[in-house]
Amino acid sequence: MTVAATKTAHGVTLTPAAAAKVKELLAREADENLKLRLAVEAGGCAGMMYDLGFDSTVLEGDSIVLFDGVPLIVDQLSAPLVDGAVIDFEDTISSQGFSIDNPNAQRGCACGNSFC
Repeated sequence: MTVAATKTAHGVTLTPAAAAKVKELLAREADENLKLRLAVEAGGCAGMMYDLGFDSTVLEGDSIVLFDGVPLIVDQLSAPLVDGAVIDFEDTISSQGFSIDNPNAQRGCACGNSFC
């Protein structure tokens, strides 16, 4: 496990709005060991899709960076695919939810759930 001293160890940034929402969601969970994990998996109409969720397991090669007290894990295989990505959370009248702005995504699908 690599615990980073800076916020760029795995190249992903969690905005303050996203960190606040994750803290709120984690506070509802009974497991104090949960961390936010971002991974890239094969699938979706464009070839790859994001898996963003809570995980209590830290695997060999995982990088963890703290954002306002929120630990964000990215595995070593996903890290190059999401390097420079920004995870944000928006709660407006027209949009609510997490979004991932990934400069490595060449194109996405029409449903917005996958990329290549």
